[in-house]
Amino acid sequence: MIRVVIVDDDPFIRESLKVLVGLDAEIEVAGGAADGGEALTLLQELPQAADVVLMDIRMPVCDGVEGTRRIKAVYPQMSVLMLTTFDDDEYIIEALRSGASGYLLKNIPPDRIIQGIKTVHQGNMLIHPDIARKMAGFLQPAAARPAPAAEPSLESYGLTKAEQGIVTAIAEGLTNKEIAARLFLSEGTVKNYITDILSKLSLRDRTQIAIFYLRDCRG
Repeated sequence: MIRVVIVDDDPFIRESLKVLVGLDAEIEVAGGAADGGEALTLLQELPQAADVVLMDIRMPVCDGVEGTRRIKAVYPQMSVLMLTTFDDDEYIIEALRSGASGYLLKNIPPDRIIQGIKTVHQGNMLIHPDIARKMAGFLQPAAARPAPAAEPSLESYGLTKAEQGIVTAIAEGLTNKEIAARLFLSEGTVKNYITDILSKLSLRDRTQIAIFYLRDCRG
């Protein structure tokens, strides 16, 4: 059972999402909050730990970015999934930098929201390549980048061919299942490879792998 906390300052949206995601047999709604700070307080008071926080990105008092930062500081393994609109690029980038596992658009079909919750709960991320590129540029302005001739390859970081393929696939936004199908591996093997990649590159999670590839190996 996936325990979810829903965070949105609009009570109607919050209650609607509770009903929507609660219809899935694999998901249990553990509670709701009106902003990021309230969400952290709720998480700390729950008798049983939650797995995923589904959080609006624009909220008064404590928005989704600051809420993600606070939650990840206390619960580093918590999956935070942002709810956003098309024009929230800057918020999305900041949320991902703060540790969010990805984002969903508010106008997507209900089944996509449910699938998104399950995806991040499995340790995968939801990040569009365009957003990853924008984030890479935000972290390292063009003026600060090395000359194209000095751009390293994945191989120069000591990654095997299989690991290089997995890094590229992660940067494309593929899930473990999709990576396994592409590379003819089991999902368990893919997870083991990702653990090795994180260790070799001294990175924390899949989002950082995507940013590393798009920033340092794509120019």
